[in-house]
Amino acid sequence: MIFNKNLNIQGKKISKKSSTFIIAEAGVNHRGDINIAKKLIDLASEAGADAVKFQAFRAEYLILDSVQKAPYQQKTTKASESQFDMLKKLEVSKEQNLELKKYCKTRNIIFLTTPFDENSLDEIDELDLPAYKIASTDTTNLPFLKKVAQKGKPIFLSTGMTYLSEVQMALETIYKYNKDVVLLQCTANYPIRDDEANLTVIDTFKKNFDVLVGYSDHTVGTGAAAFAIPMGAKVVEKHFTLDKAQQGPDHKASLSPEELKEFVRIVRKVDAFMGSDIKKPNLSELKTRESLQKCLVANCEIKKGEEFTEENIIAKRTGGKGVSPIYYKDVIGQKSKRNYFKDELIIL
Repeated sequence: MIFNKNLNIQGKKISKKSSTFIIAEAGVNHRGDINIAKKLIDLASEAGADAVKFQAFRAEYLILDSVQKAPYQQKTTKASESQFDMLKKLEVSKEQNLELKKYCKTRNIIFLTTPFDENSLDEIDELDLPAYKIASTDTTNLPFLKKVAQKGKPIFLSTGMTYLSEVQMALETIYKYNKDVVLLQCTANYPIRDDEANLTVIDTFKKNFDVLVGYSDHTVGTGAAAFAIPMGAKVVEKHFTLDKAQQGPDHKASLSPEELKEFVRIVRKVDAFMGSDIKKPNLSELKTRESLQKCLVANCEIKKGEEFTEENIIAKRTGGKGVSPIYYKDVIGQKSKRNYFKDELIIL
């Protein structure tokens, strides 16, 4: 399976040579309040993220009303409240999503949302979003992945809670209809321990699938995402909130406003560190190269007609003048065309 390696998400390029595409994950941290959602957009824009992402679902299409909360949800929300009731309060309507999309345009940031059910997928498809993010909960939901792929939009696919064989089946399902995919390593708990980040899986993805890769980060604080970039991650995603003390399933595992700004700063700094993959002297090195790299000089007096040997020539700093010692084998054995004093430049 050979996926596209050059994606364009509303004018932002994602490729092997592009800067890292940063998704600020607002998720459900708006607490069902459109004004809080707009404040989250403001924060993501001010921090310098490329996109801000929310979640689209209808509880009745997503979950049975008897399902228990996940362990992390039990720690961060009311024990008396079911997962269904918790999610019902966090729904965002189609009209609200449209309002948020328009607001993102005024803040020069890309609006994304994750559809969690087919009804919500169809709703947000009418909003003409530039891409879809699919959560780990649906990596094994092949019928749903088929419908998402058929929409023809680029897909960010998270892979928490899955085996490699399941990831392969998901990609095979998508590939029949859509080759615009970024595969995200993810560990689906909130938060995770450092030793659960498993960044090395990014290498596993690169070895097994010809696809762009990224990392959805649930580690504590600014965390692991920046370390994924040298491994090849071209997309990173991180939850954030206005206030970690708020009640809700994701606040405590999210970045504070200050941490989000620091997160983006670190990612951009790593981008700068990565630089170019072409090995050549930087412009700033050229004068230094002249000063510090060496050329061949006479190691002793050499008479005209005498052969150059490894004993009678040596490399010293000459200010960039002369023959580089990288070519010393071409010099050895040639006969000198003139007399040399010690330390004179060898001239061929």
